[in-house]
Amino acid sequence: MEIRQAEPGEADLLASLWLRARRAAVATIPLPVHSDDEVHRWFTEVVLPARGVSVAVRDGWPVALLVLDGGWIDQLYVDPDSTGQGIGAALLGRAKRRRPDGLLLWTFEANVGARRFYEAHGFVVTGRTTGDNEEGVPDVRYEWRPPSTSERTVRLG
Repeated sequence: MEIRQAEPGEADLLASLWLRARRAAVATIPLPVHSDDEVHRWFTEVVLPARGVSVAVRDGWPVALLVLDGGWIDQLYVDPDSTGQGIGAALLGRAKRRRPDGLLLWTFEANVGARRFYEAHGFVVTGRTTGDNEEGVPDVRYEWRPPSTSERTVRLG
């Protein structure tokens, strides 16, 4: 597997991956509120040109994506056929290296699997809403900060 920066010509492939992953997770997260065409247009006009997009590629095919918007993880989705293989963790590790001062994200409160994933990778809850998002469902704000030098010394020492 290779992890690299997404290329402008991959917008449609990445939008399709995003849609597949969102639909596969409908038991824990709501369906997208935008049409497929709107999602494809968003990836083409906003996501790839204006945000940092990392993509995991296996056998020449994108299997996961992570979108950074400043210090925020805006999107992290893994193809349903590729979950549980460490791909999301690899993308998250890349994001931490790119933003060594810390990261923020929102995830749906009902998405227990994502919440466990982020917590296992050092993120802590720093806020909640009752549905202040496009989908109108509760979500949770997470933050990751690197350990301070003294904390690293204690852990290693």
